[in-house]
Amino acid sequence: MRRTLDNPPTVAAPFGDRFAHVARVDLPGGALLMLAGQVAVDDDGHLVGPGDVVAQSERIFEIVEGVLAGHGAGLADVLHVRTFMTDLGDLPGYAGVRRRLFTAVPPPASTTVEVSRLFLPGALVEVEVAAAVTGRSAA
Repeated sequence: MRRTLDNPPTVAAPFGDRFAHVARVDLPGGALLMLAGQVAVDDDGHLVGPGDVVAQSERIFEIVEGVLAGHGAGLADVLHVRTFMTDLGDLPGYAGVRRRLFTAVPPPASTTVEVSRLFLPGALVEVEVAAAVTGRSAA
């Protein structure tokens, strides 16, 4: 078993490289990818879509797709989505984005919780995912 912490070049480095975007565990026949929580920031770390949960959700999944792509994976490889929201009243907007992106039946396993705040002022949602890729060599 090989473990790798990585910030792939397919996305901007997270806030001065203070954490890894992805933890990868290579196993016989594939790999498990555990992504760090992502918030809606541009490549310079500025909040995208202030006050707009749909815009923030779309940006978050753009980042998630970029991180996954850096390891030969895509949204179809996602096993679990964990979501933190500052207001569950925003759930319909977020859920609409999720439904558009995850079309498989059934969709990935999911956990969604409301939190009092996120680390980035103005962030309405933060998303973590776990994905599995099969038959691909280590990145």
